[in-house]
Amino acid sequence: MSDKPRPLRSAHSYGKLDRDGFIHRSWMKAQGYPADVFDGRPIIGICNTWSEITPCNSHLREIAEYVKRGVWEAGGLPLELPAMSLGETQMRPTAMLFRNLLAMEVEESIRGNPIDGVVLLGGCDKTTPGQVMGAASVDLPTIVVSSGPMLNGKFKGKDIGSGTDVWKFSEAVRGGEMSPAEFFAAESGMSRSRGTCNTMGSASSFAAVCEALGIALKWNATIPAVDANRQAMAHATGRRIVDLVRDGKRLSHFLTREAFENAIRVHAAIGGSTNTVIHLLALAGRVGVELTLDDFDRLGGDMPLLANVKPSGEYLMEDLHYAGGMPALMTELQDRLHTHVETVSGQTIAEQIEGGEIWNSDVIATTENPIKDNSGIWVLRGNLAPDGAIIKPSAASPALLKHRGKAVVFETIEVFKERIDDPELEVDATSVLVLKGCGPKGYPGMPEVGNMPLPAKLLEQGVTDMVRISDARMSGTAFGTVILHASPETSVGGPLGLVRTGDTIELDAEARTLNVLVPEEGLARRSTEIVPAEFDTTRGYVALHRRHVLQAHLGCDLDFLVGKSGDEVKRESH
Repeated sequence: MSDKPRPLRSAHSYGKLDRDGFIHRSWMKAQGYPADVFDGRPIIGICNTWSEITPCNSHLREIAEYVKRGVWEAGGLPLELPAMSLGETQMRPTAMLFRNLLAMEVEESIRGNPIDGVVLLGGCDKTTPGQVMGAASVDLPTIVVSSGPMLNGKFKGKDIGSGTDVWKFSEAVRGGEMSPAEFFAAESGMSRSRGTCNTMGSASSFAAVCEALGIALKWNATIPAVDANRQAMAHATGRRIVDLVRDGKRLSHFLTREAFENAIRVHAAIGGSTNTVIHLLALAGRVGVELTLDDFDRLGGDMPLLANVKPSGEYLMEDLHYAGGMPALMTELQDRLHTHVETVSGQTIAEQIEGGEIWNSDVIATTENPIKDNSGIWVLRGNLAPDGAIIKPSAASPALLKHRGKAVVFETIEVFKERIDDPELEVDATSVLVLKGCGPKGYPGMPEVGNMPLPAKLLEQGVTDMVRISDARMSGTAFGTVILHASPETSVGGPLGLVRTGDTIELDAEARTLNVLVPEEGLARRSTEIVPAEFDTTRGYVALHRRHVLQAHLGCDLDFLVGKSGDEVKRESH
């Protein structure tokens, strides 16, 4: 820590001995703060996405109190401020539609208020990415505290995982292998505590990525939400954020190209959510780090799977924590990481993971004996996705990674839901299900429907996986041979929109190719017959989103939010 005090941003408001200073201090004193707390203390904003309608984040008010303890202890003044909460399982049409709105709110709340540093409290899938994106555009000292995974689910004496087992149980009911009564009986057992999905879903994946990026303290990803150690970590975070302010270590100090490379490699080794690809691309755009879709394949496409956690493995996040968590896993990966990069803890990655040890080799594997040889994200290209599509090999069926089959096309998700269980649907186990109209602009918001349920009549025959292609996303808890994020999306003229039922589609995932076997002139002729999508949205945020959202291979940010505008506000409020 520097011995020379740095000028505080908050002094512009609270340090003035004039009318404006009077106004800023006096109204804050209405909450019972003594005069001396505005006399040169770092002001720490605690940006909290607590909400009772976001179950993953429903305990964050309590976590905030522990952050405040640490801030007070270190000589700062903690001030909690709210941010829009995006409940993945609750919001319609999809929480992803509002990630950028949250990022805008966080950015303007941080910039507009007299604070010197910020702690981001989030957890549910889109809350943490949105918060970090917004904070990155202001670029104050920042630390993430994730809400943490819920406890292992329990049903009939076995552990069950959020999301992953929902999909499995639902298919079992549709296939006649599980009764509706059993299905609904599992409902309470799956979600036994507050916290995010206990599988390696989008929330856990991004929490792990925050550790790998160096913007969260050790154990952030895996301490269960209701474990006292998460409270202790929040307390320690409160102390550290004050130190970062005094040292002038802004978020951009940590979000370097090397940090992003670490994040991609760790994300691959944990079998992380496909959603993380979009979030990291958007975040890199905010801080000016050059990152492309191909970097995910180049840096992580040959990584082995080390975390034996659903949906790619067998265990859950609570087990991963007890097995050694991210320190153990990153220690196993350290030869492939930039371990000299600095983290918000004040230590390098090497120092932060020092002593990491695998305590259960069934849950965390070694690079010499991995859970699976192929993990990470593979980027596919061809005449169906000239700007790229992705597949998660660790969650796919190996036999389907090279496949040729006839397309069964659904023009919208509504048509899919109407037809998928129709006994007359012409489909067999070799078919390729194609879903259109679910991209970032067209849906709008790019929903998690890419892991299309299989036709009931095939489930009854014992079929458990099929090749599925869409311009949609899928939940990080989902699995299967699912090709996602086909870019450009169909609603802006992407070539996936030209596919017709009966066309032959060829996938060669190892060769990274995805094509429809229709002559180029045939596709060109079809393109002249396509009527461009018309969006009837004329008001509010949805209209703004549709006009400005970027495609999936660019991170789905709004075009005018790429980059950062800094923390300076030149004009006074009175």
